[in-house]
Amino acid sequence: MKVSTARQRAVNKALTALLPQAPYSDTEKIRALAGDRKLRGLPPSIAVWLATVAHVRHEHSDYDDLLAEGYDRDAARFFVVDRINDVLTGWRATRLLDAEEDDEV
Repeated sequence: MKVSTARQRAVNKALTALLPQAPYSDTEKIRALAGDRKLRGLPPSIAVWLATVAHVRHEHSDYDDLLAEGYDRDAARFFVVDRINDVLTGWRATRLLDAEEDDEV
């Protein structure tokens, strides 16, 4: 039997609340990102949000391609905000990405 920590339970709860219809394959990757040492000191809801944005940016948008084409990070992020929000909307997310938001991961 797998024993979960209070932190893991809080991350799971935050993930379910934020992304009620996200595919399991995506939520597992987001859950792993939210457990990263860089995010561990943050409240679970913030860690899940930052992990979600990073995951969608890299897995469901052209962000990496834009970087490879020579766009700087800020420009590439600007160009993928709508795509990120489209994915989040499809997952019935309770929050969307604001283009001005600081979402550093």
